[in-house]
Amino acid sequence: MPAPLSVVVAAADTGLGGAAPACLSDPTTLCAKVYELSGVGWLATNAEALIEKPARILLVVVVAFVVRALLHRAIRRLTDRTATGSMPTILRPWRNRVRAADPDGVETIAQRRTQRAEAIGSVLRSIASFVVMGIAVVLVLGELGVNLAPIIASAGVVGVALGFGAQNLVKDFIAGIGIILEDQYGVGDVVDLGEASGTVEAVGLRITRVRDVNGVVWYARNGEILRVGNKSQGYAQVVIDMPVAHDTDLERCRRVMQEVADALYAEEDWAGVLLAEPESLGVELITAEGVTMRVQVRTTNADQWRVGRELRMRLKERFAVEGIRTPPPLVSAANGATASGAR
Repeated sequence: MPAPLSVVVAAADTGLGGAAPACLSDPTTLCAKVYELSGVGWLATNAEALIEKPARILLVVVVAFVVRALLHRAIRRLTDRTATGSMPTILRPWRNRVRAADPDGVETIAQRRTQRAEAIGSVLRSIASFVVMGIAVVLVLGELGVNLAPIIASAGVVGVALGFGAQNLVKDFIAGIGIILEDQYGVGDVVDLGEASGTVEAVGLRITRVRDVNGVVWYARNGEILRVGNKSQGYAQVVIDMPVAHDTDLERCRRVMQEVADALYAEEDWAGVLLAEPESLGVELITAEGVTMRVQVRTTNADQWRVGRELRMRLKERFAVEGIRTPPPLVSAANGATASGAR
């Protein structure tokens, strides 16, 4: 049990604990309490610098790490629930991108949700760490007696300079966050970014990596992507235009194209790929060379190219059987005229 203050003061007067500090007149101060507990004059005199400030700094650091850990845990729970459970409103796409007839739709949307959740979680954790640790550093410097006004002013000047110098980088990051949040495209999608078209291999906060049909890898900065054509979301519309000669019976040609498309739609192998009955739309274009007839089929996005190739091959074979002629090439006529002029 510590000695009463009067005993400690008496001991100090006799030289046992050193000179008594002047703070003993107010027994509620930290100096008086330390002197009462230890009886050491120099320790009581410097109690604020040796005990109070380190304790405050330690408290700030501990609270900062605890708040950071709690925020990271909350963000991880949010992203895990987004990837495996019901989707929060902030991560919900603007429209449903999966058709019930697409057998891979559920797995695809789950993968896309997981990728978006991981990316967004990484961004949120970084922002939380930066904010919490930044506030902790400012509070620690204040406890150490550092004048924060010049530091804040210098940081403002540096921030403005970096803002002008790194504005493209900031623009890329903000655009990348928007792309992920809005689910404009994901890994495996076939997209048209303007200068680059192909399959998306990676989506980052700064760049998007796309590989085209020739195997060339393109790196597109997210801030420079002004518009995106995504060929892999929802369903695909396969539109096939077949040119025929002017003297063709157009109604008969339209029926033939409808029969070919209906036959493909009725086959069991293509039942899970074609999402709606084909439509033969008839005449699409009339030019000096011939007449263009159009048929369209709705299919899953992953099979649109396979369906298009199969349907074109069947239409070509059926046209040959039915005697439906394509327009004669004009190149031969032009070459013949050139040859006659040369003679």
